Amino acid sequence: MRLALVASLALAAAAPALAAAPPSQVQRGEHLYGQYCVACHGASGSGIYKAREIGGGPAREQTQQPGLGPSLRGVGAQAADFYLRTGYMPLQHVGLQPRRSRVQLSDAEIRALVAYVASLSPGPPIPNPHPGRGTLGRGMHLFLTNCAGCHQIVAEGGYVTGAVAPPLKQATTTQIAEAVRIGPNVMPSFSRRQLSAADLDSIIAYVQYAKHPDDRGGWAIGHVGPVPEGLITWFIAAVALLATCIVIGKRLRRETG
Repeated sequence: MRLALVASLALAAAAPALAAAPPSQVQRGEHLYGQYCVACHGASGSGIYKAREIGGGPAREQTQQPGLGPSLRGVGAQAADFYLRTGYMPLQHVGLQPRRSRVQLSDAEIRALVAYVASLSPGPPIPNPHPGRGTLGRGMHLFLTNCAGCHQIVAEGGYVTGAVAPPLKQATTTQIAEAVRIGPNVMPSFSRRQLSAADLDSIIAYVQYAKHPDDRGGWAIGHVGPVPEGLITWFIAAVALLATCIVIGKRLRRETG
């Protein structure tokens, strides 16, 4: 009973966001969907689960490739907004990991396409995070626990099995909130039970800080971790040690000569 009440309240909260889109905008989004998305995601966002050959198209490689994509019903405005505004979609070649790239559509086109996807079935709206309400220390702890294993401690990105965890320097506060909730590619999604809205605000506050951290230790070396720091230390130490040996050797030679 309580679960049903929570679900009803969530749908009620999402309803104004869906109702706000005028029919003309949804209609334009449907046209754009047919142009950019239908080949992989199917009619009305139903998804395509049995690969079929498709040719070139707008924003796609002009080669034959399999058309294959998940259903978009129920993903809401949240997922559509994230994938379009990061340039993850439209995907140039099916099977490649979506990566941040040049955004293919204008802001008005993105709004229309997001409105159409949101109209297919009730789903989560675009989040509105408030990192100013977050706590930096709490955010660092949560990021270290849940995110740093892939994205590195100062969000410079990294490599995991079968994928690349992107750096977060270009991610906006909204995009970070969207990614946490939807879990793009191999990233896990985090529910509000796992990470509350307050937790998410703190994580975003930390990621924003990590874009320009206070490097009190000196040279940051790209913030890519202890391995290059150790290597550079050894290289500097080796050169300094070699130079010291040469100076001592020359001095000994003069004294014995």
